Amino acid sequence: MTMSTTVTDLRVEHTREALGLGTPRPRLSWQLDGPTGWRQESVEIALESGARRVATAVISTRDQVLVPWPFADLASRQRVQVRVRVSGADGSVSPWSASTALEAGLLAPSDWQARPVGGSWDEEAGTDRRPARVRRSFELDGDVVSARLYATAHGVFEAELNGTRVGSDELSPGWTSYGSRLRYRTHDVTDLLVAGENVLGAWLGDGWYRGRLGFNGGYHDLYGTDLAFLAQLEVELADGRRVVVATDDRWEAQASPISFSGLYDGERHDLRLDEDAWSSVGGDGRGWTPVTVGERDPRTLVAPEQPPVRCTGELTPVAHRITPRGTVVLDFGQNLVGRLRITVDGEAGRVVTLRHAEVLQDGELYRRTLRLAAAEDVVTLRGDGPVTWEPRFTVHGFRYAEIEGWPGEFDPTAVVARVLHTDMERTGWFSCSDPGLERLHENVLWSTRGNFVDIPTDCPQRDERLGWTGDIQVFAPTASFLYDCSGMLGSWLQDLAVDQLPDGTVPWFVPRIPGGPSWEPIEPGAVWGDAAVLTPWTLYERFGDAGVLARQWDSAKAWVDLIVSRAGEDRIWDEGFQLGDWLDPAAPPDDPADALTDRHLVATAYLYWSTRHLAMTARVLGRTADATHYDTVADEVRVAFVGRYTDGRGRTTSDAQTALGLALEFGLVRGDDARTAGDRLAELVTAAGNRIATGFAGTPVVAPALTGAGHVDRAYDLVLERSCPSWLYTVDMGGTTIWERWDSMLPDGKVNPGEMTSFNHYALGAVADWMHATVAGLAPAAPGWRRVRFAPRPGGGLTHASGRHLSPYGEVSAAWRLAGEAFHLTVTLPVGTTGEVSLPDGTVLEVGHGRHELTCPVAEEVGTA
Repeated sequence: MTMSTTVTDLRVEHTREALGLGTPRPRLSWQLDGPTGWRQESVEIALESGARRVATAVISTRDQVLVPWPFADLASRQRVQVRVRVSGADGSVSPWSASTALEAGLLAPSDWQARPVGGSWDEEAGTDRRPARVRRSFELDGDVVSARLYATAHGVFEAELNGTRVGSDELSPGWTSYGSRLRYRTHDVTDLLVAGENVLGAWLGDGWYRGRLGFNGGYHDLYGTDLAFLAQLEVELADGRRVVVATDDRWEAQASPISFSGLYDGERHDLRLDEDAWSSVGGDGRGWTPVTVGERDPRTLVAPEQPPVRCTGELTPVAHRITPRGTVVLDFGQNLVGRLRITVDGEAGRVVTLRHAEVLQDGELYRRTLRLAAAEDVVTLRGDGPVTWEPRFTVHGFRYAEIEGWPGEFDPTAVVARVLHTDMERTGWFSCSDPGLERLHENVLWSTRGNFVDIPTDCPQRDERLGWTGDIQVFAPTASFLYDCSGMLGSWLQDLAVDQLPDGTVPWFVPRIPGGPSWEPIEPGAVWGDAAVLTPWTLYERFGDAGVLARQWDSAKAWVDLIVSRAGEDRIWDEGFQLGDWLDPAAPPDDPADALTDRHLVATAYLYWSTRHLAMTARVLGRTADATHYDTVADEVRVAFVGRYTDGRGRTTSDAQTALGLALEFGLVRGDDARTAGDRLAELVTAAGNRIATGFAGTPVVAPALTGAGHVDRAYDLVLERSCPSWLYTVDMGGTTIWERWDSMLPDGKVNPGEMTSFNHYALGAVADWMHATVAGLAPAAPGWRRVRFAPRPGGGLTHASGRHLSPYGEVSAAWRLAGEAFHLTVTLPVGTTGEVSLPDGTVLEVGHGRHELTCPVAEEVGTA
């Protein structure tokens, strides 16, 4: 039988680079191209080693996403290839897919010989200290067939082999709860080695391990005082021998030409002290001393589940000016996270200083919002011709930069801003007929990039940059549309579980560090602690990964059991410290928790929402008794909420957008009560002049609540409003990212006086999930987008809109346009998925994979409102 179905994009776990896998049983996913109506019924998976097929497995399944490994466990270092072919309900069989290579990392503690090595000089703990470089020369007495470098650090590192940088990672190994989980990364370095003498070395920096972290000056040495490289180079020679070069007492150390590096404060590098050939054969041997060899429990070493931080793009200045002081102020046209790379030629000893800021005020860099972060990089030139330089171990949040000490006439082409973030795959796009709404979506995208630097952070410019749990909890659905962040957030959730207190309390930020008197001792807080339950569910919903639910079950259950106990028999959580609807625009600058909505209403609403989601999680995992129990508790909480926080007819005791939005979106009010709540929410929006009145808790729910209550026109009015506070106010004020406060910049152009004022903070960008689902009409209706809901609702004067998402099954898209009194919709679905189309006229249709063109009449006012 002629068969046109083909298998494409065969992947391993959540990675694009299946090298150094940390599991012996990796799951497989694939996509399919096939004719209309075709459906997978079974799959045959072939396991190959080199050119030899060693096993096959046939599985009766319609699943294409994260299919369990059907073979024996992989051993450490084992390299194999897999191929897939599928069979359809019609008896047809696809051709074999192209092979996908995968390789296990070091899976057992006994695989490790390496010990951490660093500088041997005395240092004063609790201060900024000069980092080291380390290296070792070694011989290979044969031709190299294959070589892997397994490497990590106490601190951050860049490895070099025979004068060439290894990989393109930045700030490796990233930030985890190091005492329990220290990531190592695997690099293929086969092409960097030669028969004979070789040199392996590494630059080191403080990073998160011992650098300054936290508020009000921060803390040093949170994970240790040592700065060390931990590496194991394993080389296969042509004659079959395996040579291991591990960090040990045969290495040597040197004080780095980088005199200081800090994530908040920047980097200082004296090129006069540098030697380009330090990691090459024949490099200068002066100044090198024996290393200090430390200890590391190899049981904490884990392979990464996420891509590393990398440079993902470069921006050139869109404008510059010379100040009366002789400094150069640069505008890159975009608030970004990264650092500058300069090409400069000056005399020996010339000092060039780079300073960074998000905004200008009165024509000058406005740096108060950095708080105690210096955000300043300094390079001292050695005077031997042009040099291209950028700092290695720091990152800044900025749109503007000031350069002091530039030699001679300034050339704007000599400076680029290098954009750094976790190198996730882009998976989501949105467009429409309103340029302001498109710019808002672009701002959400840039804030995702800027705050996904190894962990999900809160703001990239100041002395904080912490993994706030509530911020990502509300934003994870939006992030999961825009990027494949499954591996990154899955890894971060493991640290959340590690750092969770024995009683189930979830820290405000993960990894956990001391928070000072404002955040210590840690207390359970709604919205933030609920990340333990709701963020795993988001990953399941968006990526089809039930494994993350299983892995996080104990953590999620501990959180819900804690907050249920805090609520007590009346099922109302009305005690303890709560942030509530954080950064409600009505809250005063010095008290962001003083919101219009009762913080205990927020806490009890989230008590219901997390308990209900824990029951749903239990059902997915086959925990029937747990599902029944937590459903019962959730029902009790809902009844209690209605009794305490509503008038019994749908009006909430806090007559506020957030209170009503939570009650509606969480399903706390139903039937006639929900209609009353929806009508009141629409009234409040109108009474506020369509200005937003929500903080972190209310922002994700207010537009969806209006839409679900039949007030999509008010949702559009809210989102398209341009006066302060509103989303498009920030756009009109020149914002190129999402702000922490609705009025981070005041209408008069002055910066908000509040201490917590950032111009790059993704939480309020959670509205983009409504833009995807309602404006474009694209949302998941089953885990992993296996079923899709297409429900575009035109409004706001828009004449067209579209959304596109690369789901685990393939591309899903929706595009609509208005033509006269007709609404035209085009939707596409990949093989393995189905869809429900809900047209604006009330028509509901079922569709299978493929492209579908649909039309219906639309009310005249929709296109002209």
